[in-house]
Amino acid sequence: MAMDTIDYRLYGDDMQLVELELDPGEAAIGEAGAMLYMEDGITMDAVFGDGSEQDGGLFGRLLGAGKRLITGESLFITVYRNEAPLRRKLAFAAPYTGKIMPVALDRLGGTLICQKDAFLCAARGVSLGVQFQRRLGVGFFGGEGFVMQRLQGDGLAFVHAGGTVIERELHPGETLRVDTGCLVAYTPEVDFDIEYVGKIKTALFGGEGVFLARLRGPGRVWVQSLPFSRLASRVFAAAPRGAGTGGGREEGSMLAGGLLGGSLLGGLLGHDDEK
Repeated sequence: MAMDTIDYRLYGDDMQLVELELDPGEAAIGEAGAMLYMEDGITMDAVFGDGSEQDGGLFGRLLGAGKRLITGESLFITVYRNEAPLRRKLAFAAPYTGKIMPVALDRLGGTLICQKDAFLCAARGVSLGVQFQRRLGVGFFGGEGFVMQRLQGDGLAFVHAGGTVIERELHPGETLRVDTGCLVAYTPEVDFDIEYVGKIKTALFGGEGVFLARLRGPGRVWVQSLPFSRLASRVFAAAPRGAGTGGGREEGSMLAGGLLGGSLLGGLLGHDDEK
C-alpha cells in the first residue's frame, strides 16, 4: 500500500500532542485511546490487524493482529480517513509526560525498532510488526523483554517516550552504554546487547542495576530520561501506605516531628515549672 504523506504540528512541551492535517482521501492510523479530537469529515474505522495489510486477505489480517497481540497491544487498530473535499485535522495526545518524536522511516532505511508502548500514530501504510531478541541476555535483562515493536515503511510515524528524548548517531565501532529502561528506539544496524556492570559492590549499591544496555554503531539510537516504569515507581513510593493513614511519607514525617517537638517542649516547660 502506498504511503500517505501528511503534514503535522506539535503542541506543548511536557504533555505534547500532535495534530495531523489530512488531504482529501488521506488516512492515518492511531493507537487505541490516543485520539484527542478530529474535525468534521474524518471517519473512524477499527480494523483487524495493523492497518497496513488489509489487501492481504484473511491471512494478512490474522498475521497483523498476531503481531500486535504478541507486543501486548489490541488486536484492532483505528484508521482515520478524510472523506471531506477539504483538508481536515485530527490530533493524538501523549499518554504521559514526555516527548513525541516524528520519525521519517524513509530516512532510516525503512525500519525502526522501538519499545513496545512507544507507537502513537502514523501515516497510512506504515506497518507495525514485532522484533524478537535473539540473544537470551537481552531478552531477560534488556528492559523490554524478548519482543519489541518494529515499524516498517517509508512514511511518517510518531513515537512517544518519557521525559526528554535525545538522539545519538553512533559511528562504526562507537559504543554507548545506557540504563536498560531508558532505551526508546534504535535502527536495525545497531548491535544491541547487555553487559554486567563489572563489580558486585557497584551492582548492589550503585543504584543503576546489575546490567546496562550496550549499543554499538553504526546507527542511530534514541534515549529517554524518564521511563514510565521509573515514574510509576516514584509515584508508588510517595503514595500513602494503608487505608485511613491520611497522608504520605512527608505527612508522616511532619506528624512525627510535631509529636517529638511537642514532647521536647513539654519537657522543657515542665522542667521550668519545677524550678
